[in-house]
Amino acid sequence: PADFVCPITTEIMGDPVMAADGHAYERSAIERWLTTKLTSPMTGEALEQSCLFPNHILRRMIREWREAH
Repeated sequence: PADFVCPITTEIMGDPVMAADGHAYERSAIERWLTTKLTSPMTGEALEQSCLFPNHILRRMIREWREAH
């Protein structure tokens, strides 16, 4: 499913986090992104903050999907 794919890596996420732009990213990919840019990879807009929050629900959904397929 497209919602399981990180927009930076274009691969299924293993450790999804939410950024201030409201989008989910693979943790390692967005952390690398934020070391050089303080913008949203999706919109290009400036991010108000660089905090990342674990997306436990999405992680569980991806894990369940992988087990079923």
